[in-house]
Amino acid sequence: MRLVITADTHVPKRARDLPEPLWTAIETADVVLHAGDWVDESLLDAMQARSRRLIGVHGNNDGPALRARLPEIARVELDGLRVAVVHETGPRTRREERCAARFPDADLLVFGHSHIPWDTVAPGGLRLLNPGSPTDRRAQPHATYLSARVAAGRLDRVRLHRLPPR
Repeated sequence: MRLVITADTHVPKRARDLPEPLWTAIETADVVLHAGDWVDESLLDAMQARSRRLIGVHGNNDGPALRARLPEIARVELDGLRVAVVHETGPRTRREERCAARFPDADLLVFGHSHIPWDTVAPGGLRLLNPGSPTDRRAQPHATYLSARVAAGRLDRVRLHRLPPR
């Protein structure tokens, strides 16, 4: 099962649309995970139309319409892998310990908010992934998203994709 992981898209405030390489990845993935800060419902509608399966949450920049359609936390099992998706996890200090305590029943936690790519493992084995942002790199050298594969309850082939400058 092929995953595409993104967050902090901020369309149309930070970009008019997602970069074409990300749209291509979305269209070919089995599951797309979005960790919030969509900003506008039109992007949610477009991603739902162009993806096979979309799992998303709202972020701090998402207004009432998006909050009505998306949960704060999404939980799903993908081929035996227990996944949680949330926008914010708090400060980076002690993030792994906090998240392991908050999501004891997850194998993978996807989060956003910081626009900083993140890939660590908490005590007990919880994997934490933040894809960065495909549209608002802030102080990062590149706009980014992640892809990965899930098979028989295991996550592998996690890859950070750097997007070309706009």
